[in-house]
Parts: sequence; structure tokens; C-alpha cells
Amino acid sequence: MTPKAIRAEGERLFAAFLQAGAVPVETDLLQPAETLLDLYGEDIRARAYVTQDPLRGEMMLRPDFTVPVVQAHMAHGAEPARYAYLGEVFRKQDRHSGRANEYLQAGYEVFDRQAPEAADAEVFALFRDLLQGLNLRPVTGDIGILMAAVRGLETSDRRKAALLRHVWRPARFKALLDRFAGRAPAPVGRVRLLERLAQGSPSQLIEEAGTFVGLRSAAEIEERAEALVADAATPPIKAMEAALLYDLLSLEAPAAHALTHLRGITALLPAIEPAVDRFATRLDALAAKGVDVATLAFEASHGRTALEYYDGFVFSFLAEGMPPVASGGRYDALTGVLGQGAFIPAVGGVIRPELVTRLKAGAT
Repeated sequence: MTPKAIRAEGERLFAAFLQAGAVPVETDLLQPAETLLDLYGEDIRARAYVTQDPLRGEMMLRPDFTVPVVQAHMAHGAEPARYAYLGEVFRKQDRHSGRANEYLQAGYEVFDRQAPEAADAEVFALFRDLLQGLNLRPVTGDIGILMAAVRGLETSDRRKAALLRHVWRPARFKALLDRFAGRAPAPVGRVRLLERLAQGSPSQLIEEAGTFVGLRSAAEIEERAEALVADAATPPIKAMEAALLYDLLSLEAPAAHALTHLRGITALLPAIEPAVDRFATRLDALAAKGVDVATLAFEASHGRTALEYYDGFVFSFLAEGMPPVASGGRYDALTGVLGQGAFIPAVGGVIRPELVTRLKAGAT
């Protein structure tokens, strides 16, 4: 695989995106770091190349295209809109991981409020067509269903916010759910702190502790202590709700069968009904694009280790022993964050030309 061959594959994909109706868009290699670090999540935060510019402040080598494309669209884009891009992205890797820290990425993004589920199907089907013959395994998911289930729990807003904050960190999410459902004890340090708080008010304990260490003020420490006390007094999540959430986390089935299962638990977890309805509409749109939803893999937890701005449909095209050859998803909430109150449904995805080239070379 030569750089020339990889670039040629990228140009092929880019041209196909333009043929599908996209407008070409470019973004700077160096991006302002503050917004990106807030939005991309802990995984990329730890792997970002960050530098200090004397005039522009903290900057980052572009780890992805989606956020700058959304920023550009929300500033002056027309509706509906389709964008295509081709360029390098940069991510630090562990020394012995074997993963590239710089690679080419071709992408396609759709901003359309008329029929979001049809846009999901459009992006997925376009990628399927461009990757035909590579023996890839497509996998889909829907983070929106899991988020809706969490929001519908009969528990405190603080606990729901904690679970939602860790949707993209499966191990941490499960640990919290286990504790909130009464299936695991609180951490030893938290128990000891609560025992101390039971002996006196937070302000008394702060006064007894002596000299401050760290950046938190006394008011912030008191607020945190009061929150811990309130959380300890919160009843466990109901056994039925917890069981349904565990069931949802483990759901893996062909998409059509998954829909039947989700319809079956909606009566017991009514908060997911709108998200399940969107899932059903999406399957109809995928079927209209020639996708066999009776065999298409669906995993309710798929995408939970990907970028943290995804909040609905997610998908990947996978090959054994490789990172995802292509991946993408819906990120509606991100447009609201970057649009300063404005909002438009959006979905997109990326393909790695290097991996496509490698697969094609192996097939010849």
C-alpha cells in the first residue's frame, strides 16, 4: 500500500460523496482546543495532539472532521445540506498498539430536519454500496434508546445525569447501575466519608480539616458533601426497571427481531417508546434502500466506546483484526450545542481509505 494508492482510494470515495449530492468542505488542520476537548470525550482527549499558540491560545491537530463541519454549518449553512471531506486526522496511540497516529479520512454528513430516519438510511446505504465486495460485517445500534431508558428511570435527576454522563464508558456505567440498583456496595471511601458526615455538618468537618489543599472552595466542598448525603438517602432503582435496563444493555439480535423485543418491553419501560418508534421508521427506510433488516446486526450497546457526541443511530463496517473500516451515527444534540440554541438533525460517517486499500490488496 503506497500513499499514492491510499490517496487514490480516498479521492474515489470523496468523488462518490460529491456524486451523492454533497458539497465539498475543508477545515483547518489546527483547531481551537477548548471546544473540541469538551465535545470529543475522554478517549480522544487523552489522545489529542495539543499545542499552545501565542496568538490563538490552546490549539489541537484535527482529530476528526465532524465538530468543525457542524460549527461551519451552524454558522452559515443552508438547509438541507450535505457535505463531503477528505483529509488527515491525528490521534496519539500507545507505543505498541500498532495503530496509526495519522491517517486519511473521507466523510459524508447530512443536515436535514424533514426525515431524519431516511437520512440515517441514506448514509448507511451509501457506505454499504461504496464498500461492496470487501466482506465487511455491518453492525448497527441506537444510543438514543438507551438514553431514553435512563431518562425514564424513577430515580433522582442526579443519578440519571451520572448514568447519562457515562453512557460512553460501559464499565463505569455498569458500576454505577449496579450501585444505584442496590446490587453493589458504595466505594469504601464514600462509605467512610458518609460516616464522618453523619457525625457533623460539612462546614464543621471542613473547619476541623485545617488547611485547604486543592482548588475547590469551601462552598464547593459543602455542595458536594450535601449531594453525597442526598444520594445515599435515594432509594435503589426499582428491580423491574434495573432488570429491563440490564436486558437492554445486552440486547444483540437481527434488527427486525430486536424491534420485536423492544416493542415487547415498551409497556414496562414506556419512556423508550418514541425512540423505538424512530427505530421502526429507520428500519422501514433501510428496507426501502435494499437493506435486509431481517439479518442486519443490531447491538443496543454498539457505539458506546465511540465519540461521545453520538446520541441516536450508530453503525460500523467491520473486518477481522482491523479498526472499524467505516463508522458513523446521528449527533442531533451536538448541533444545538454548537448552534447556540439553533438545532437541526444531523447524521454522518467516515471511511478510512487506508483500510479499504489494504482489504482490496488482500482480495487480489
